[in-house]
Amino acid sequence: MTDITVDIVRALVAEQFPQWADMPVTPVEPQGWDNRTFRIGDDLSARLPSGESYVAAVEKEDRCLPVLARSLPLPVPEAVATGRPSSAYPFPWSVRRWLPGRTVADATDIDRTVLARDLGNFLTNLRKVPTEAGPAAGRHSHFRGCHPSVYGEQVEAALTTLKDEVDVTACQEIWGDALTSAWPQAPVWFHGDVAVGNMLAAEGRLSAVIDFGTCGVGDPACDLVMAWTYFEGAERRAFREAVGLDDDAWRRARGWALWKALATMGGLSSPDPERFQNQVLVKVLEDPVID
Repeated sequence: MTDITVDIVRALVAEQFPQWADMPVTPVEPQGWDNRTFRIGDDLSARLPSGESYVAAVEKEDRCLPVLARSLPLPVPEAVATGRPSSAYPFPWSVRRWLPGRTVADATDIDRTVLARDLGNFLTNLRKVPTEAGPAAGRHSHFRGCHPSVYGEQVEAALTTLKDEVDVTACQEIWGDALTSAWPQAPVWFHGDVAVGNMLAAEGRLSAVIDFGTCGVGDPACDLVMAWTYFEGAERRAFREAVGLDDDAWRRARGWALWKALATMGGLSSPDPERFQNQVLVKVLEDPVID
């Protein structure tokens, strides 16, 4: 990972966008894993990939977000400028309009059932956006939007590593169910990383969706994992109803949630010091979110 500091961002802005050089630069907390974000003055932010594997998202978001913004019911972070690599920082980067609000992870006044409906409606609208400008799911989306079988080897490896810690048979059954269907329609838009850190809230409601670095066109089942990573009980049911997808999509979504939990617990994904994915696995095993 590249160490990205306020001084580096300030130097990049001064060199490449001198019209903003006098604006204060402050880090946005908490920072993401794929990108680092810094506020520029009151109305702008800089978004810089933390490593080479995340660079492709810069051009993709610059191209796709204006298309999505025209059709979606909530704001998304359109770029206003794209920075180039320099001696201070080796990758392209972008300047976005700052979207007000706190992440759902940090907001304290969220009505979770209302959020479930709001998010379900947003994802329903996302699937309706024309796909001509959308990149087909693949490596650039870390294979979100593809069939979950793309991560079959990781699931098998993780189950071998975790054989004394998890119910291997139950996990294999859930994974097998996830592989019995495929998206039966034309590819549609997906976000690819629907998580509490990638949604903003204001006045207790969902106010914006950010971080489309893994977006693309394919199977939207990957966008349903919030059913296990955040929502509970009636909230899950409200989310399912608002999303409007069938049982097969939910089986594949459960497979996506299972893969991420196992891969993280098995040391094949990003670090998880708070063992959050251990809790997710418990929910995946207990609740299929299918009546």
